[in-house]
Amino acid sequence: MSDPSFDPKMLEALVCPMTQATLEYDTEKQELVSKNGKMAFPIRNGIPVMLVDEARQLD
Repeated sequence: MSDPSFDPKMLEALVCPMTQATLEYDTEKQELVSKNGKMAFPIRNGIPVMLVDEARQLD
């Protein structure tokens, strides 16, 4: 069975949909963090969910 974990190489192609800034991969929480946009996008089954409505707001 293949591992559904996120491929960090995808970070080269992904940006925050709000700010167009680069993202950081949080391996512990399995999410992509936009520091500029102050939001974190979940990764489900190895696939980043880049929808603002699905993002977690950061303080």
